Amino acid sequence: MANTSTLSKEERKKAKRAARKKRKAEKPLKPRDYARGSKKRKVKKMARGQTKR
Repeated sequence: MANTSTLSKEERKKAKRAARKKRKAEKPLKPRDYARGSKKRKVKKMARGQTKR
């Protein structure tokens, strides 16, 4: 993305949004080859507090 320090806030927002949209079109995320959350560590027994997890 070009230097946006000279642009106003609204123009900067437009430029960033356009750049984000362009990047999404050029490099789409590849689909997951595993289910969401399936790689999370499973909790054996609920421990008191979060430190034991």
